[in-house]
Amino acid sequence: MNSIGIIGFGRFGKVLANILQKGFAIKAYDPKPIGAFPGVEFANLESVLKEKVIFIAVPIRHFESIVKEISPYLSKETTIIDVCSVKTHPAEIMENNLPENIGIIATHPMFGPDSFISNNRLKMMMNNTRDTHDQFNFWRQFFTDQGIHVMEMSPDQHDRMASQTQGVTHFLGRMLKEYGIRKTTIDTQGFRDLLDLVDQTCNDTWELYTDLQLYNPYTDEMINKLKMATASLDNRLKELQNVEG
Repeated sequence: MNSIGIIGFGRFGKVLANILQKGFAIKAYDPKPIGAFPGVEFANLESVLKEKVIFIAVPIRHFESIVKEISPYLSKETTIIDVCSVKTHPAEIMENNLPENIGIIATHPMFGPDSFISNNRLKMMMNNTRDTHDQFNFWRQFFTDQGIHVMEMSPDQHDRMASQTQGVTHFLGRMLKEYGIRKTTIDTQGFRDLLDLVDQTCNDTWELYTDLQLYNPYTDEMINKLKMATASLDNRLKELQNVEG
């Protein structure tokens, strides 16, 4: 194997290409016109579907329609690898809609276009969902060789933990922006860290944020816990006021 395909070439598709071009020629398809990108050949969907390994890097909300569209045209030697930020939803879609002779590897690179540049401790979740063509070990080693720490877990384990980490991070970043947090002349380092959180999370699109929250089955539980924690702190302050008053 010396070439791979990518379907979807948005912000993260470009990050993915930067990683994969260290070992492969890349053929990519995106429904929107894309300018030149180093090391990437842009082609029509039919051409990309001839590749033996195809990464799907489309928004989560479009994932099901893409999988159903390409399913009838995949050759029996193909392995599909997704990079969605939630995992139960895409894993079920691939298992339910791709033929049995199509390999499936579910992954979540836990970095984005911004953190990819600044973070030297990159992590990636991988799940051997249906390794029909013995590709999982190869790709786990490939990403490890790129300095990425690979963690194996089930889609459900991922979503449960992601709701408490990535989900909380993006929720708080958006909440602080909604609150109207702004720089002041007396900013502490902690406050500047909060501003950085807002900048990082809100630099992603609103669509990505809503997809992260709406397609993770544990989001409601996470948000309820945050609301309860806020109410608890507020009540404790009111109790102190009543005692001291």
